Amino acid sequence: MPELINIRDLPTSVSERRVVVVGAGPAAHRFVTALRGRGDRSDVVVLGEESVAPYDRVNLAKHWDPDHDLSLTNVGMWNERTHLVTNAWVNSIDPERKSVHVNGETELAYDELVLATGSAATMPPLPGNDLAGVYVYRTVNDVDRMRANVEALSSARGPEKPPQAVVIGGGLLGLEAAGGLVKYGFETHLVHSRDWLMSSQLDEGGGRTLNRAIEQRGIELHLGQRPSAVLPAAADPSTVGGVAVGEDLIEADLVVWAIGITPRDELARDAGLETAPNGGVPIDTACRTATPGIWAIGEVASFDGTCVGLVAPANAMAEVVAAQLTGGDDEFTEIDDATKLKLHGLDVASFGDSLSRKSGTLDVVMSDPVEGVYQKLVLSDDARTLLGGVFVGDAEPYASLRALLGRQLPGAPKAYLSGGGDVPDAEMPDDLVACSCNNVTVHEIKQAVGQGCHDLASVKKCSKAGTQCGSCVGLVGKIMTKEMEGAGLEISKRLCEHFELSRPELFDAIRLSRLTSFTQVIEKIGTGHGCDICKPVVANILATAFHEHVLDGGRDGLQDTNDRALANMQKDGTYSVVPRIPGGEITPEKLAVIAQVAKEFNLYTKITGAQRIDLLGARLEQLPQIWQRLIDAGMESGQAYGKSLRAVKSCVGSAWCRYGVQDSVGMAVHLENRYRGLRSPHKLKIGVSGCARECAEARGKDVGVIATDKGWNVYVGGNGGFTPRHAELLVSDVDDRMLVKVIDRFFMYYIRSAERLQRTAPWVESLEGGMDHLREVILEDSLGICDELESAMGDLVADYRDEWAETLNDPVKLARFTPFINDPQATDETIVQVPERGQVRPATAGERVMISRPTIGIGA
Repeated sequence: MPELINIRDLPTSVSERRVVVVGAGPAAHRFVTALRGRGDRSDVVVLGEESVAPYDRVNLAKHWDPDHDLSLTNVGMWNERTHLVTNAWVNSIDPERKSVHVNGETELAYDELVLATGSAATMPPLPGNDLAGVYVYRTVNDVDRMRANVEALSSARGPEKPPQAVVIGGGLLGLEAAGGLVKYGFETHLVHSRDWLMSSQLDEGGGRTLNRAIEQRGIELHLGQRPSAVLPAAADPSTVGGVAVGEDLIEADLVVWAIGITPRDELARDAGLETAPNGGVPIDTACRTATPGIWAIGEVASFDGTCVGLVAPANAMAEVVAAQLTGGDDEFTEIDDATKLKLHGLDVASFGDSLSRKSGTLDVVMSDPVEGVYQKLVLSDDARTLLGGVFVGDAEPYASLRALLGRQLPGAPKAYLSGGGDVPDAEMPDDLVACSCNNVTVHEIKQAVGQGCHDLASVKKCSKAGTQCGSCVGLVGKIMTKEMEGAGLEISKRLCEHFELSRPELFDAIRLSRLTSFTQVIEKIGTGHGCDICKPVVANILATAFHEHVLDGGRDGLQDTNDRALANMQKDGTYSVVPRIPGGEITPEKLAVIAQVAKEFNLYTKITGAQRIDLLGARLEQLPQIWQRLIDAGMESGQAYGKSLRAVKSCVGSAWCRYGVQDSVGMAVHLENRYRGLRSPHKLKIGVSGCARECAEARGKDVGVIATDKGWNVYVGGNGGFTPRHAELLVSDVDDRMLVKVIDRFFMYYIRSAERLQRTAPWVESLEGGMDHLREVILEDSLGICDELESAMGDLVADYRDEWAETLNDPVKLARFTPFINDPQATDETIVQVPERGQVRPATAGERVMISRPTIGIGA
């Protein structure tokens, strides 16, 4: 906790220079940090209206979790020379006396005054905005008040009638607020005055892609409209009941305004300081106002007639003022208005001239409506210089490209877009800014590496890169890795902050030490309590090393959503059921049972690309009943939910096909029954083709088996997906027995030595020596471990137990499949499906309202 001081306890004057900062937000915090970092010994007083120390507004959405700490304050930051005064309301500024009046009673003298008053959430003067249940989304107090109301409403309503919320504003803050409300189970509507979301940052293509993605996440959009009034509830006229939008009435238990910000320039205006026509206090390149001794930073500062509510320019202004006050000549010359949002796993980002406002620009666009991905680069008229970009759905290139803004691209523009080819491995200039939030250059990151920072955590701590919004962390890691490789240094592969070991090292440590629970693992070889990175990894290792059920021994709490439910969760909160169909071979009797189950439970039925049948739309409480029927008919779990063997795909082979030279179906069935249940760093797929015509697409699998007239060719390291890769030939013309031995060794070697979430394709590429090394290990036994690998696989095969069959026989595990613990008979009524092509699908947000929207009386 910071050392707080009462305003009345401060001396009205001091012998040293006194710097008074009005405002205690991120900009003020950055200024104080920068000033002290330059060795300045001025007496600094920070006056904040809020009751808390400076906190990270960029990540305000994380405060929906009350346990998440947003504090920016370092231990020891506030001391006898650096004072933080909370609950301090500055009433006026007297530029002539060089003093401020605080809380109506104290006059505090200053030598230099820094205005960091920030901005206020904009709320238009509409009728009803004073009703209980109407909020703005700006501070931790706003989120605290909303969360308290949300929890009360959710508790009072219960699951059968979810509360409703209306968020007004489709920018960054509006989307974050809507995401928080959806998380709490609200039926959420979002009203935006433009035809697409984030219209200030995204062009129409990106905006409409974002529209679809947000609607798919259960938020109903009302676009191109403005609210005309907030209306009271009929039952209690003092509380909100709805919002009038055009001719529509949207019922609401809670309303959130997030339509923008207004600079807090009232103190400056009242003191006679110059203010900008559009609000804010004008500054020059030194961040000085027109009044001597007064500076302005952050959202209240107007540069070239513009105020901006982003962290990077606020930090840059703070650094400039700190430099100016310590004899430096730093200047603020331009506004970096790049933005990035992550909502429900959806990445959205823009930077530079994202709307192609400059004449003569060229746009390079990649649009995939099916995958929900839109990417655009804005280039100069010669297609060489990067001027801006838009990313929706996949923003992986954002950090690297943002750093190249205003520079020539090292390669073809399309190479930087998804699926466009390989990005050239060009050397980044030392003066390139890798982290714009903290103005950290490539050179400074390299310096940190040279000073002994050899993992990402220490590089971030030393250079400050990646410590604010986090969007550049991937780029920082690449720079660090390349610098370490160039210096011949060993690169850390630590799993996470809780384990210094890599995944392969952790696997060996757990196996050799016989650690059978996460508690034992974290106590013996880790620190802290674990995280969402290490917990699923340890659970996966325990399942492989000791052949235990994934929900036994407290491991259920380590799993992700799909493994906890033994099913894949779908977008509407239902689950899919995929029985194992070895080799794609199934009897008419089993097909009939699947059809009966699908009809009885009204499940959408789809044949998958892996020659299996997917039954979608099952509720959590229905899963045990469905699986009981399937298991009674002789089927078992296809483990479509796990990092494990998915399926073995085959053609009909020599049994039926006139071109077939081997029994591909028989081999596929044998392999699937052997490796079923095998847990691994990532999913595994096998293909078996009965001849060189390759109808099973075996070379697109982790293991591909292709028949020859002498036996089988074995290919490894292939995959489809986002970056397809053909498997490479490991061995030719092996018989059935040797085929199984080779696959046993390959899978176990992969399971023991691959990194977290590493498919076999990149794993093979990462091996020193690549395929040659793999052949030496698996075929020539160069490491002397082939017998051990085969034995370990044999143990796994012998100990196989169907996860769903065991679950059905265990009342403790079955209890997990109850949606509402306090009412076991209740069902989730928020799940709504509609008919389509003779089956069902999840209802869209608009269809959900028409079908199941509850009604609330609204007063006039």
